Amino acid sequence: MSDLDSVFSLEGPLAASIPGYRTRVQQLEMAKAIEEAIKLGRQLVAEAGTGTGKTFAYLVPALLSGGKVIVSTGTKTLQDQLFNRDLPAVRDALKVPVTVAMLKGRANYVCHFHLERAMNEGRFISREDANYVHKIRAFADNSSTGDKSELTDVPENATIWPAVTSTRDNCMGQECAFYKECFVMEARKRALAADVVVVNHHLFFADVMLRDEGVAELLPSANTVIFDEAHQLPEVAGLFFGEDVSTSQLMELARDAHAEYITTAKDCTALPEATAALEKAVRDFRLVFSFEGSRMPVQKAQALKNFDSAYATMQEKLNVLAQVLESQAERDPAIENCWQRGLALQQKLQAWQKADNANLVRWVEVFSQSVQLHATPLSVAEGFGKQLNAQPRAWIFTSATLAVKSDFSHYLGQMGLQEATTGYWNSPFDYGQQALLYVPNGMPEPNSPGYSAAVAAAALPVIRASRGRAFVLSTSLRAMREIHALLKDAFSSEGMEYPLLMQGESARTELLDRFRALGNAVLVGSQSFWEGVDVRGEALSAVIIDKLPFAPPDDPVLAARIDKMNAEGRNAFMEYQLPYSVITLKQGAGRLIRDEADRGVLMICDPRLIAKHYGRRIWQSLPPFKRTRDIAEVEAFFEQAADDALAEAGKA
Repeated sequence: MSDLDSVFSLEGPLAASIPGYRTRVQQLEMAKAIEEAIKLGRQLVAEAGTGTGKTFAYLVPALLSGGKVIVSTGTKTLQDQLFNRDLPAVRDALKVPVTVAMLKGRANYVCHFHLERAMNEGRFISREDANYVHKIRAFADNSSTGDKSELTDVPENATIWPAVTSTRDNCMGQECAFYKECFVMEARKRALAADVVVVNHHLFFADVMLRDEGVAELLPSANTVIFDEAHQLPEVAGLFFGEDVSTSQLMELARDAHAEYITTAKDCTALPEATAALEKAVRDFRLVFSFEGSRMPVQKAQALKNFDSAYATMQEKLNVLAQVLESQAERDPAIENCWQRGLALQQKLQAWQKADNANLVRWVEVFSQSVQLHATPLSVAEGFGKQLNAQPRAWIFTSATLAVKSDFSHYLGQMGLQEATTGYWNSPFDYGQQALLYVPNGMPEPNSPGYSAAVAAAALPVIRASRGRAFVLSTSLRAMREIHALLKDAFSSEGMEYPLLMQGESARTELLDRFRALGNAVLVGSQSFWEGVDVRGEALSAVIIDKLPFAPPDDPVLAARIDKMNAEGRNAFMEYQLPYSVITLKQGAGRLIRDEADRGVLMICDPRLIAKHYGRRIWQSLPPFKRTRDIAEVEAFFEQAADDALAEAGKA
């Protein structure tokens, strides 16, 4: 019996110290594969179905390996969960003397310099901010970490935070008067000294590319890097292997330069004139775009009225501000910092306009207050491959959704993982007994005008049979709003009194708490609820998906990748679009069955699942649900589930 056999056995340390622990063959096999990859310094890509216990499967061999380990998660929420709950539980069970640390991006830590300046200036967007700043000051005076997630009295999205945290651009570094007390530097010191460091994907790639957040210092000494929720990596890596610039960076520069005028350079009257002119030019550039939420290729953006002239004016006003800042730079390090930022932003705006790199796709993303100018690589494989081969170490990539019918070629190609071994472990759940896949008859084509109405109509009998307790997941915000409105009308006219919630009404965690507490709610959501959401028990008994989640064909990066693949004589649909859809659909379907006692129905409304030749490949990639096209079978399934629940209650 190996060490891992005994650790994961019912007589082992995990069972002795973790309530409700169960042995799972898949978990042990996965842990052994990870142990071998760590020992040999290999790349391993591992898919483990829901319920496998993949977190313990990688933590146990990682903690027993004796080397330095970096674990990167998909979100800050998962990062906190891993650091505060899972890691301590496994470490204490194994009784291994490893030190652990968590590292986040600098925007997550209160900055003493910017907090002090915000309080001195006293210029706040709202009365709430003026109140919050005193709470943040008290927190900064007493906190050992400065991590804003620990200050629950101030909402994470409060507008005060950008004024009291630093960015890569406006950090003063060693020139800062508060350098010795800096929370970011303290977090980095702890991370350098720790055996296990928990980061997130955005931080990892930002640092690998920008050498800014502390991970670059950690990597040389790391024996193992583990990516959890690794299906998110291609998109995240694309953000950082490209070259982006945002108008919000220009506005921040103007704001910081104006603050220096107030505190340090009151006699330089040209400074407030230059900052005001830049702010106006940035706002005028935003007005070139009519609405937020749009993503468009560069050609479409440049064709808009006034794009070129507004872009040129923005550059001109930035140049004027940079010249004024240069004339004052010797007065104070903070002014010199602003000047250097101005020069860097000049270069970025010029580079984006020139488009010298043929591997980058230029596109524009419009937000309510800002415009992001992107230059995204067609492939991250080459850029990431350089990191993989920089020096010998183990790289572990794990998720519940990486493969298409146990085939990893799409993911391996995206990430440049030519040397990787792969492992595939099915979920231990009995999907044939626990769940039903229902594809309704008579649905129109997904691009037809009345499709959302057909989805709502087909969903009603399922929602009635499940007595609410459903997620309705759509592939777009527009469809989400349409379906929500249609269900609201139908509930009213048919006397269905299930609470109806919608993404965006409040924060995701708050909505989920309400959904769980109500016990019979219907939640209509879009992208935010397709993954990273865990609702166990009867509160979620049906997941209804409106369409197969193909990426929108007008997405500028996708369109460029498709054109490139087709030009090379490859089949972009089968090699890229279909695998993307399968992996996303698996995430959505994974919301339904979260433990051994869950039961439920997965309804996919899209007729292409049955009618198209590729539909078979899609549903064969899903867990092995029992399948039906008959609503009567759905109703019978829920009746049986209710009877079984009553019988169980009677035994208790």
